Amino acid sequence: MSEPPEAAGTAEKETDLRSWRGVALRDVDELSDETTVRLRRRSRRLLGILLRPHRRTLWVALVLLLLQNAAAMSGPYLVKVGIDRGIPPLDTHGDATVLTVVTVAFVAAAVVEYLTKRAFLVASGRVGQAVLYDLRTRVYDHFQRLSPAFHERYTSGRVISRLTSDVDALGELLDGGVDDLVLAALSVGSVGVILLFLDLPMGLVTLLSFPLLLLLSRWFRRSSAVAYRRTRETVALVIVHFVESLGGIRAVQAFRREPRNQAIFEALNDDYRLANERAFKLIAIFAPGIKLIGNVTLAVVLLFGSYRVLGGHAEVGVLAAFLLYLRRFFDPMQDLSMFYNSLQSATAALEKLSAVLEETPTVTEPAEPVSLPQPVGRIDLDGVRFGYRDAVVLPELDLHVPAGQTVALVGATGAGKTTIARLVARFYDPQDGVVRLDGVDLRHLGEADLRRGVVMVTQENFLFSDTVAENIRFGRPDATDADVAQAARAIGALEFIEALPDGFDTQVGKRGGRLSSGQRQLLAFARAFLGDPAVLILDEATSSLDIPSERLVQRALRTILRDRTALIIAHRLSTVEIADRVLVLDRGRIVEDGTPADLVRDGGGYAGLHQAWADSLV
Repeated sequence: MSEPPEAAGTAEKETDLRSWRGVALRDVDELSDETTVRLRRRSRRLLGILLRPHRRTLWVALVLLLLQNAAAMSGPYLVKVGIDRGIPPLDTHGDATVLTVVTVAFVAAAVVEYLTKRAFLVASGRVGQAVLYDLRTRVYDHFQRLSPAFHERYTSGRVISRLTSDVDALGELLDGGVDDLVLAALSVGSVGVILLFLDLPMGLVTLLSFPLLLLLSRWFRRSSAVAYRRTRETVALVIVHFVESLGGIRAVQAFRREPRNQAIFEALNDDYRLANERAFKLIAIFAPGIKLIGNVTLAVVLLFGSYRVLGGHAEVGVLAAFLLYLRRFFDPMQDLSMFYNSLQSATAALEKLSAVLEETPTVTEPAEPVSLPQPVGRIDLDGVRFGYRDAVVLPELDLHVPAGQTVALVGATGAGKTTIARLVARFYDPQDGVVRLDGVDLRHLGEADLRRGVVMVTQENFLFSDTVAENIRFGRPDATDADVAQAARAIGALEFIEALPDGFDTQVGKRGGRLSSGQRQLLAFARAFLGDPAVLILDEATSSLDIPSERLVQRALRTILRDRTALIIAHRLSTVEIADRVLVLDRGRIVEDGTPADLVRDGGGYAGLHQAWADSLV
């Protein structure tokens, strides 16, 4: 008996949710102690790297905090002096001089506290913003340098989450919590010493609360670390789903996917809400717990201290100062619990950011790059083996392309055409064998020389939200307006560009949305032409063009490809016809190799493709 539609829909939705959640949330809950320690060490190492350039300012800030803490700690002691030496018993006269000196000292301490706090906030604010600037720059630069293999598995939503919510979490701590956190820690430490100095018996009574405080703090630290790590994961999933849904909004609306996407988003959003609720529940236990321990300790000390005063073992001023210091001991503990929210959130964010920054590109820059200032375009693949994960695409390929030759790669989907193009462009390195440009192993070639020597134009070339001119100038920022116009003229794009409202200054919109697919591809060709590479790779670069645009590009290609090595991947044989040489691939092996005319005459696989194409034109 089949299940009802509602049940099937529910099961399908749960499958979607599991695929979105993955194992990330489960892994957060199941982190071992060893893994947790490793994550903390990694995040601390990153924080140390970010703070190292500001060590001098940090030392100044620490001195300011110490002065501020000393000024704040002097208040209760001045109260003690004023009571014990300035306020006399009922049968004697007081000492006005002592009270005056205490009052002046109290005001001076308040002024010092104000000035040092102000100076600290300015210094810490400057360091905090510099750290955030450096962190954003490092993450952005690192994301750009990571290989395409990383970006294929690391979604754009997670990239945005790292650069926005995670950096913001650290920013909240640096901007609003560092001074209070450090000052609270200083206050707790200094007050503990002062209490023992003021009255040892009352100090020892106070110490009885420490085991409870330590147990509560340790429980909160361990529990909140998991809770806040979970909030970082859940908010990342929310951002991922949001970005990908809007990025594919046309497909979403075309397939009426809105209800399902809404259900997934609501579930992910609910996960985020529950994660935050869990974190706040921990605070709801920790903060009142600190308050309860503090009040009970205060009551016990008040009772014990009163007996000592009545028995003549302590002065009234000592008891008053002791109670004031106790307030300054437990109030910062509560502050620490509130700021621990920001601290744990920032720590979890640092773990994510440090993980990204420790990702190493699979395609690395050589330590001592070989210079190739004027490449001519000879390509050699010797014994190249390559595959994605466990699937081998190129078992062992040998291919040699002389400089200036135009080679077309044809074959069924998955035959290895695009893989060859990616290896020549060095988006990937071969697992075995070597790929050379002008006799130089690509792994030994400098990044600048490689990108100047090899340019790849794909089916869906990305246009940035800028003007037509800037999109053409993308690969050569120093190109003049005349150079840009010449590239557009050579590719055959000048006519449609001049017909735009603002010509070369026309904004193309998001991803070039104001232009047709054919116009976008023509701009991509103009961009490649302006870059003037020795090797040009066209990966299905004409597949999105209509017939008139394709004919226009065909004429331009003959000019662009002259005296230049080219690899053309195309299913449209009209593009293949301009090639000097055609390679037919099957399962990563070259099964036919020759000129287009020779292969048609030989009657092999290419001849069949050519006949099918010719029949489609009738």
